[in-house]
This record gives sequence, C-alpha cells and structure tokens, in this order.
Amino acid sequence: MSKIKLFLLAVTSASIFLASLFFGQNTINPFNLQGTEKEILLSIRLPRVLVAFLMGSALGVSGAVLQGMLRNPLADPYILGISSGAALAAAFGLVTGSYVLGKFTIPFAAFFGASIVSILVGAFGWKKGRLLPERLLLAGVGLSFLFYALLMLLISVSSYEGIRRAVLWIFGDLSIADWSLIPYGLVFILSGMYISISRSKALNALMLGDDLAHSLGFSARRERLLFFVSVALMTSASVSLGGTIGFIGLLVPHIVRFVIGADNSSVIPVSAVSGGAFLCGADLIGRSIAPPMEIPSGIITAVIGSPYFLYLLRKKDVLGS
Repeated sequence: MSKIKLFLLAVTSASIFLASLFFGQNTINPFNLQGTEKEILLSIRLPRVLVAFLMGSALGVSGAVLQGMLRNPLADPYILGISSGAALAAAFGLVTGSYVLGKFTIPFAAFFGASIVSILVGAFGWKKGRLLPERLLLAGVGLSFLFYALLMLLISVSSYEGIRRAVLWIFGDLSIADWSLIPYGLVFILSGMYISISRSKALNALMLGDDLAHSLGFSARRERLLFFVSVALMTSASVSLGGTIGFIGLLVPHIVRFVIGADNSSVIPVSAVSGGAFLCGADLIGRSIAPPMEIPSGIITAVIGSPYFLYLLRKKDVLGS
C-alpha cells in the first residue's frame, strides 16, 4: 500500500468525520462556539458521530473477514442472520415499552438477541468437528427468514407508536446515540478487530483454500472458528449501538481491495477506517437531505449499496473467483 494512497485515505476519512460533526440541520462553527452550540456538539453530535464511526468500522471489518473466510464476494455481516435476532429482541423491547435497564434496555436486548443467533448459527454450521462455510450461510439465511417473520408478526400486533420506534431502529436510527453506550460497544468491537487483525495472515491462507492453508501451517478449523467469533462480536455490538445497517460490509471491502490490493493485513484496518467514514457520511446525508426530518442511515446505505450488490451479482468473473 503506497504512502500516497494511505495519506489520501486518511485525509478523506478525517474530512468526512469532521463534516459529519459540524454540518447537518444546523451548522456549527468550531471557531466560535456559543453555549447552545457547544452543548449540541458535545452532547449530541460527537457521541452520534463516534457511534456511527464505530458501527461502520465494525461492519467494514466484518465484511472483509466474512468474504475471505467464506470465499464469497457477496458475503455481508448480516448474511449470517445475526441482525435478525438483534432486530427481533430490540423491537420487542420497543413495542412493549419495557425499559427494565433504563436506556441500556434496547442495546442490551439487541446484543442478547444477536448473541443467541450467533450461537445458533454456529451450532447449525458445525459438522464433523469444524465450521463449514456452506452450512453457516444456509443456517444464517434460514434463521433470518424465521426471525424476520416473527418480527413482522410482532409489529403487526403493536401500537402505532411502538411500530414507529421499532421501524426507525430497524433501519439504523443513530439519534438514540449517547456517551453511555460507547464504552460497552467499544470493548466488543475492539476485541473482534484485534482477533481479525492479528489473524490476517491466516485469513489470506483461508482465501486460497483449506488444503493450502493447512500446508502453510494454519488450522482451517481453528481459524474459521476464531473469525466467526470476531464477526459475531463486532456485528452484535454494532447492531446494539444503533440498529441494523446493511451493505457497508459488502461495499467497503470491495472498494478497499480495488484500491490497495487483497492482502488482509492492510484490507482489515483500512476497511475499519473506510467503513467508519462511510457510515458517518451516510448519517450526514440522512440528517441534511430533508430537514427537519431525519432519514435513517440504513436507508441511505441501502440506496447506495443495492445497485452495487446487483452489479456484483452480474459479474460472473467475480462470482467465479
């Protein structure tokens, strides 16, 4: 990776981060902060932008890891069905109005639901003493349909206000972000990133096939299990922070590989920075496009990511690689 590309990436990501911080429905001048503007910046904008960056980073890394681990260019963090369990658990708390743990109730419910689904997917994907990529994918798809069906059932019997809160959260509502949520999500996201980055050479080997990975001294069984745990940690924490946001894990790793190459020791950290910046930009667009109304970030990323997904689907050389 050239120093010029690294510099341009850093400048672009920092610019998007700062733009998301100071622009929106109300523009904040950082050189002339008044009392109200300072309160908005420190209590609302900064935690929201940090949560967006953390979520985007987690999803970007998860996508890069899954595409390498499963050897599938269309793999996405939500393809394993983790988001469906989180969405169902969080929606249950939202529509019932149950806040046993105060403002931590919904994030905790989402993380709990995502963790349960991660365990179920791992159990269904485990056969003959190892995780099989095909079984993981099929288990994720099957559980996604099941939990989203239950989610629609829950929404259909709920009150209007409960439905509205649940739908906003499902599509990635970052307006609930505050400082108290960040430390908890940060621990799980950094743990998952540490596993992914420290095992990047093993991921390079898995992309070449299990037999070749074994000949290079890596246990495909052990490495795939570690990567699955890292993806589950990052995706669960991401969903618990701000809802379900798709396509970042699909879109960002492909762009990163196109720019810097396929070496995962570079792809993973760059996907983290790029994914964070991407979601910050999507959140800025959602806050600015039709004020005072806010469009959930998940809708913005879907509008951008869906055409790219269809483009990849039609590229037979990509699917065959």
